[in-house]
Amino acid sequence: MKSPTVELACIIDDDKVYVNLVKKIIETKKLCENLMIFRNGKQSIEYFEALMENMKEDSIPEIIFLDLNMPVMDGWEFLERFTKIKNKFNKVITLYVVSSSINPLDVNRAKSLSSVKDYLIKPINISELENIFCKPTD
Repeated sequence: MKSPTVELACIIDDDKVYVNLVKKIIETKKLCENLMIFRNGKQSIEYFEALMENMKEDSIPEIIFLDLNMPVMDGWEFLERFTKIKNKFNKVITLYVVSSSINPLDVNRAKSLSSVKDYLIKPINISELENIFCKPTD
């Protein structure tokens, strides 16, 4: 397997156990250089909107893992706002929805959005993560 080319990834999820598990896998397997974690959509969208104003390209993650069910602002609300600003960044941002929901309505709704690369069902496994980080993201 080739070495990871991802500098910065982002997890937006309120499930501490899941976040810690994924973080541990990413660190152990050295899948990316840096990892940002947000506990809800509001924290993360405020971060991205501030980045857009400052145009700090090096602070923009290449990969985002987004949960749908979170307090304060859920994944759907985040996606609605993120889709409006995503193309203003001069960087390819690959977004994966990661949810425990197996509801076909959620899966199809997420996959129908141009800003969503794929829908992954929790728990995500090590080989899925390795494949995401070690392949071209476009």
